[in-house]
Amino acid sequence: MNKNEIWTVSEISQQQEIKPVSFELLARGKTLAEKLKVPLAAVVLGHNLSEKELTKLIYHGADKVYWADHKDLQYFLVENYSNLIQDLIIKYQPQIVLAAATTQGRTLMPHLSVRLNTGLTADCTDLQIEQETGLLLQIRPAIGGNIMAMIKTPAKKPQMATVRPKSMPIPPPDENRTGSIIPLKVDESLLDNRVEHLGYLKNQQQEV
Repeated sequence: MNKNEIWTVSEISQQQEIKPVSFELLARGKTLAEKLKVPLAAVVLGHNLSEKELTKLIYHGADKVYWADHKDLQYFLVENYSNLIQDLIIKYQPQIVLAAATTQGRTLMPHLSVRLNTGLTADCTDLQIEQETGLLLQIRPAIGGNIMAMIKTPAKKPQMATVRPKSMPIPPPDENRTGSIIPLKVDESLLDNRVEHLGYLKNQQQEV
């Protein structure tokens, strides 16, 4: 088991497809993983996702895809996702965990950072590796966008950040890439049955 992997948290659409923001996140992660010479993994929680969809993550840079399949994971509920991913992080000990700065990522990552007692930098527009230390440099606008702040988390692991969507282009997939899809056994004791997904309501409000 490699304790120094870089992880990206993938997102799934209502149509059971990997969202493009997940591929953008892998492009970010791939640059970091190559710099540190460590594996890059995508973490996917959902239900009945096709192998074709999971393989897209490998084509976009993932060396491993950790896949947790359960009916209670089909829709994003922060309690369930946070419980499962926290358990995985404790087990596998990645050094960096990244998510998109979407509604899902902005909800999930603060939960995880508090539970894991580590830092979180939100809305990053760039990520780099510090040459001397190998630490993640988390770069984001500050003070109304007038300066760019560079943030490090030297004392805690994993280093965690959300990345602003569309802050970099998505490279084309490489269908010659190979990797591993690793099914995960879901511990049902980690699923919170106090919250249930009932459905989506389309906004009916008319513009004035």
